[in-house]
Amino acid sequence: MAAADIRLGALEAGGTKMVCAVGTADGTVLERESFPTLTPGETLPGLVEWFESRGVAALGIGAFGPTRVDPKAADFGAILETPKVAWRGCQLRDAFAEKLGVPVGYDTDVNVACLGEATFGSCKGLDDCVYVTIGTGIGAGVMCGGNLLHGMLHPEAGHMLVTRVAGDEGPCKCPSHASCLEGMAAGPSIELRWGKPAAELVERNEVWELEGDYLAQMCMNLILCYSPKRIVLGGGVMHQEQLFPIVRKKTLEYLGGYISAPELEDIDSYIVPAGCGGDQGILGCLELARRAL
Repeated sequence: MAAADIRLGALEAGGTKMVCAVGTADGTVLERESFPTLTPGETLPGLVEWFESRGVAALGIGAFGPTRVDPKAADFGAILETPKVAWRGCQLRDAFAEKLGVPVGYDTDVNVACLGEATFGSCKGLDDCVYVTIGTGIGAGVMCGGNLLHGMLHPEAGHMLVTRVAGDEGPCKCPSHASCLEGMAAGPSIELRWGKPAAELVERNEVWELEGDYLAQMCMNLILCYSPKRIVLGGGVMHQEQLFPIVRKKTLEYLGGYISAPELEDIDSYIVPAGCGGDQGILGCLELARRAL
């Protein structure tokens, strides 16, 4: 069987919904279906059956976290101390590996989205890049030297501390931190601060100047820590495309000329929108499945 004909499974395991898909190694998605994320007992049997009936040769899973992504760990593939209490300790990867009897690749949801962008999207051909999703929460997937970054757990860049912009007295929505990126700039924080969801604040320039400042602080930190060759900003908040020029301009201001690189000289091609039409997670899971083979 040619590689292009091998059926691969993809599972985007999100806190709100689980997206199952079947596709091929070239990024062709043949079929997909979404299921609500209930308890593990209510959710997993149906997902396993879905993939069993489709004869996939391997499965790639991108999971919400925190989760264990170290293949050498005894609890590899387990959900850890998530706010979704019912899922704490769930052996998510094992539930599929044992029932399907096929190789199962496993990583965080944002890491597989980064992999999707690096394989098929805005970072195709790059070995060093960062993908950030800014939506209900904020998370970052990091690729360094062609490898997705794990470390002692996995990046949680959404909770980096940011400096409050002068005059911003809005609350930080994160229960763990007084001024972290997610608590100050994710979708729920925008709604809490301004009284309306982001989609209803399009004409409020002050909203996006403030949001752009916090995201620029993030980009500066990502550049200084990971030295990526491109940063991709995705997620629901980034549907507000007026953010991109603000973030680019303020990122350069925050860097203050400290770093000189050709990539930063073309900032419009350096901080960019996602390039997979919203499918970066599914496509990354397909690539993860291909690698698992």
